[in-house]
Amino acid sequence: MAEDREAPGGAGGARPAAPAVDQALTILTHLARQRGPVTAGHLASALGVPRASLYRQLSAMVEHGYVVHLPEESRYGLGVAAYELGSGYSRQQPLARLGAPVLAGLVDRVGESAHLAVLEGRDVVYIVEERAPRRPTLITDVGVRLSALATASGRAILSALPDAQVRATFPSTAAFESAPEGSPGSYRELKELVRLTRARGFAWEDGSVTAGLASVAVPVRDHAGWPIAAIAVTFDSARIDDERRGTLVEEVTRDAAELGRRIGARKA
Repeated sequence: MAEDREAPGGAGGARPAAPAVDQALTILTHLARQRGPVTAGHLASALGVPRASLYRQLSAMVEHGYVVHLPEESRYGLGVAAYELGSGYSRQQPLARLGAPVLAGLVDRVGESAHLAVLEGRDVVYIVEERAPRRPTLITDVGVRLSALATASGRAILSALPDAQVRATFPSTAAFESAPEGSPGSYRELKELVRLTRARGFAWEDGSVTAGLASVAVPVRDHAGWPIAAIAVTFDSARIDDERRGTLVEEVTRDAAELGRRIGARKA
């Protein structure tokens, strides 16, 4: 039966996407990256799609709810069905599910506790926590929210964002009023921290969250290169020298790339 045939990407090798499917996904991806609805002319020019083919695709996607047509504006945007895909993604928690085994392997290799966090506003929220045996108890349980300014995870994600996005997240002095001690207290300080983190290739904090404990972190990037999370390892700062810290950074970097690959990131 047809249902029993090997799925694409099995032992027989990956099959190329059908042109119509590939074109539809390209249109949806482009619409998702725009700030608002766009004209058919914009889509045709940006994607190099013939107008006749483009209108057929848009008509089908409008019918299925993935695209909405705004006749008064002569523009197209994402529809309710596209939103439901995003909601389904959130409900299924693929990032946490894919990240858990990666962190478990990381902890087994390095013998230190690790966690996976995402950025929400000006905070990070921990979605996976993997603790190493005989290591200090951490406050980074799943669901805990901490300032992105103070944590290595938050600093890693902020350093991977465009400058304009960092500025939009911290638009005024009021955004720094609750900044924890030892973290940037102004946009000027944050900008310098971002610069240093980018140059170093990883984020670092020592005692900003818990006295005596330090962390290194690296961002996890999606298919568009956007930092959707960060993997961090936390350790007793008194017993980790620069060489050991370098080894930890290498391991975290490797697993951040692996998790990115699992969620569909392009190869570097």
